[in-house]
Amino acid sequence: MRLGFGNAMPLMGFLLLGASVAGAQGIYTCVDAKGRRITSDRPIADCTDRVQRELNPSGTLKRELAPTRTAAEQAAEDERKRVASEARARQEEERRRDRALLVRYPSQAIFDQERLRAIAQVDEVIGAAQKRVHELADERAAIDLEMEFYKKDPSNAPGPLKRRAEDHAHSVAVQKRFIVDQESEKKRVGMRFDEELSRLRQLWAHAAGGPSAPTARVAASSSGR
Repeated sequence: MRLGFGNAMPLMGFLLLGASVAGAQGIYTCVDAKGRRITSDRPIADCTDRVQRELNPSGTLKRELAPTRTAAEQAAEDERKRVASEARARQEEERRRDRALLVRYPSQAIFDQERLRAIAQVDEVIGAAQKRVHELADERAAIDLEMEFYKKDPSNAPGPLKRRAEDHAHSVAVQKRFIVDQESEKKRVGMRFDEELSRLRQLWAHAAGGPSAPTARVAASSSGR
């Protein structure tokens, strides 16, 4: 049911007429775009672009209904919520990482030991590769000795000898590339520990009662639960 009223209608008369829909869930009222005051027993379609008031049967305000969003407004609101949700997820992930760091490295001494161990592992792999390069150098000396017989025209060397020389050159190249890759890995490991140490200093300072960033405070307190 929907009733139209002029703007000059006294409020008490409006409430008395509204009582005819009192048996419904609520009484909805608004002033539409043409200035008409409208009352209905359900949300009013002509007022979806403006605030509607839902009244109790006694005429007191029960709640206000916000305008229905346009497609563009809804899209903007959805985007705002998405961005806010992603920000909360990032903050939670930062807190999780902080808690994990404190569990793994509760002190500088333990951190330093772990750093030395990680670098030593990479150095060990590099050392093994360098040893293999030296072994290949010895093998190359033997190949060169056999190739002495064909130095005037290497194309006359036997097929198996040529293949040994080619395979050897390939093996040397592979080992050298591997060493370069491991040297890069060593730098990456060092950079990772530098970044973690920077963050851990904040967390350790807070654990000792010093000032730290807000996320560090949350992470440190959470890790103590």
